[in-house]
Formats: sequence, structure tokens, C-alpha cells
Amino acid sequence: MYNSKGIQAYRKDSLKSDLASADPHRVIQLLMQGALEKLALGKGCIERSDWEGKSTSLTRAVEIINALKDALDRDVNPELVDNLDMLYEYMTMRITEASVSKDISIIDQVMGLLLQIKGAWDQITPADKQAAYQGQQEVQAGAV
Repeated sequence: MYNSKGIQAYRKDSLKSDLASADPHRVIQLLMQGALEKLALGKGCIERSDWEGKSTSLTRAVEIINALKDALDRDVNPELVDNLDMLYEYMTMRITEASVSKDISIIDQVMGLLLQIKGAWDQITPADKQAAYQGQQEVQAGAV
């Protein structure tokens, strides 16, 4: 069959190239997808009693969610950003709980929440992205 290391290297290179050419919207999509993949991997590790893999995967999922949290722009919509901030904080707390208790139902819950956010994010149209980008430039120009 295929060499899994080769596939992993390809995926890593593919992701790097995707990130290098990505707009900020796409970067957030990739982060969300990465978090979902790490959560699914962590869930599988729990099911197989692979505790080292569980720890690595769930730790990485928390790191990605923290990166999403850090990327929030408080100037855009403070109320929405505060809600997302609290939701991301809740997710990291629940992932830690799932890791300690080895409870995959908690991981399913976090994945469901993240899928809802990603679904809304994926529905943002190119016109909406352009309008947001222009608004952001105007805010930055006004601050100078």
C-alpha cells in the first residue's frame, strides 16, 4: 500500500502551501478543520486505549482552539467576539475534562460546537469577506 510517512509529509507540505497562499478567512477555516481532525484522532485514541496518542492529539486540539481564540478581532463585533471567546474557553475546558475522564461523548460535544461555528464561517461569501476587509482597512486608516 502507501507509505504513511510519505502521505503525512505530503499532507504537511500541502497544508504549508495552502497556508502560504491563504487569506485570513481561509486560515481560520484550516485551523477549525485541524482542530476537528485532532479531536477525531483523540477520540480514536481513547477508543483504542492509546493514551500517548490521546494526550498528543487533544493537546494539539487545545493549542489550535487557543490560536482561534487569539485570532479574534475585538474591534469588529465585541459582543460576538466575547461569546466566541467564552465558547472557545469552554471547549478547551471540556477537552481537558475528556482527556482526564477518557469520555468520548465530551469530545463529540466539542466537535458539534466547533462544527456549528465552522458551518457559519464556511457560509461567509466572497462579497462579505471583501466588505469586512475594506471595513478593517478603513478602521486601520482612521487609527493612523
